[in-house]
Amino acid sequence: MSLATAVLTQYEAVIGLEVHVQLLTKSKIFCACSTRFGDPPNTNTCPVCLGLPGALPVLNREAVTMAMKAALALNCAINPLSRFARKNYFYPDLPKGYQISQFDEPLSQDGWIDIEVNGTSKRIGITRVHLEEDAGKSLHEGFPDSETKSYIDLNRTGVPLIEVVSEPDLRSPEEAYDYLTRLKTLMLYLEVSDCNMEEGSLRVDANVSVRRAGANELGTKTEVKNLNSFRFLQKALAYEIERQIGILESGGGISQETRLYDSREGRTYGMRSKEFAHDYRYFPEPDLLPLVITDEWKEEVRRSLPELPEARKERFIREYALPEYDAGQLTSSKLLANYFEQVAKASGEPKLAANWVLSELTYLLKEANREIKQSPVSARSLAELLMLINQGTVSGKMGKDILAEMFSTGKGARDVMAAKGLEQINDPEKIAVVVREIMAANPKQVEQYHKGKAATMGWFVGQVMKATRGQANPQLVQEVLKKELSQ
Repeated sequence: MSLATAVLTQYEAVIGLEVHVQLLTKSKIFCACSTRFGDPPNTNTCPVCLGLPGALPVLNREAVTMAMKAALALNCAINPLSRFARKNYFYPDLPKGYQISQFDEPLSQDGWIDIEVNGTSKRIGITRVHLEEDAGKSLHEGFPDSETKSYIDLNRTGVPLIEVVSEPDLRSPEEAYDYLTRLKTLMLYLEVSDCNMEEGSLRVDANVSVRRAGANELGTKTEVKNLNSFRFLQKALAYEIERQIGILESGGGISQETRLYDSREGRTYGMRSKEFAHDYRYFPEPDLLPLVITDEWKEEVRRSLPELPEARKERFIREYALPEYDAGQLTSSKLLANYFEQVAKASGEPKLAANWVLSELTYLLKEANREIKQSPVSARSLAELLMLINQGTVSGKMGKDILAEMFSTGKGARDVMAAKGLEQINDPEKIAVVVREIMAANPKQVEQYHKGKAATMGWFVGQVMKATRGQANPQLVQEVLKKELSQ
């Protein structure tokens, strides 16, 4: 499928995302079963999460607290009273035949999050953040008889989730990518989820429609599921937008349906006609009382919120005099921001710290396929290296070699210097001895310099640095050369 750009620009995409975030509680939302990932199938279950007769749910207070943190960070209003409802549908991995969720009286609503679009800020509305339980998992492959049978693992049944529903304010796959990136960053800052997409801790469904550019009416939407990576989200949205435009251009109509994204083929497929709310026969959960959020509880949660990414970015700009781009990069991860701040405070050189964290250390981490939390160079060790560079004990170039050795061995900067004899030479007389030897061995180059060939100075600097194995202070080398060559 490939429509001409002129055709695509005649339409506007309208996108809303429904993001399911698994909360980082140790136990499930309505029972004491473990939420631990990777345990043997069907071992973390009990009569409550299996929906056996007579078993009653008990709400996990910590799950509510985490949901409130997320809602407040997303600028939502917390409702003083909300209710759980039964969402009825029949699927093999839903043992009760219904999912406990929230419907018309959610925990929170009417929030927003800001994203970046071509260098300018755009506000995306958050319709609601509500609590619900997860379903189990159907396994369709990996067994000898997978061609004819599916297996069910109910360990996930009852795992606490929040669903973050955006307004249909997104207009492109790129905006959707940035929105999801910022949402994930917030959840990680709050420590309410690990957001591990491979383990199902962060799942996203996209509602997509298209309309003529400038039109106000919404088009017929489809819901795209199975978006298990940020890259697939972008690719699926791009395909679905173009697919819908192609249908409309050929005189057809869009069917409201649920579609699955096939990452191998890079396209979406129809799965089933899209349900309406009444299809789920929502009704209040009779086994749970309404959820009451007191002002005291809400304020307690508000006070517990950490410094969030945007506020931290502004502080880094103000407190450490960092460029906006560097501050944005450093605060894109809570762990990276923590690491940088430790280096900055220990070294007393925030700008130098930002440069080395974002360039040299990030390069080494990327090459080793590691994250900042896996860095073998501690913040204190990097700060020690930066102080040595700032004092002139080692040059910047030598510092890069020392950092690489620190990264591969886990040793401190001074230990690496001692083992390799890498201390910078700052004694003018020692450098002068080397300079005189080079001048004596190269009279032709000395003569060229005296005749006004300025490029010869660079050649002499290179020879001195080579003779000292890069340990001579480059600035001092130039000063000594000028003095010796002028005699």
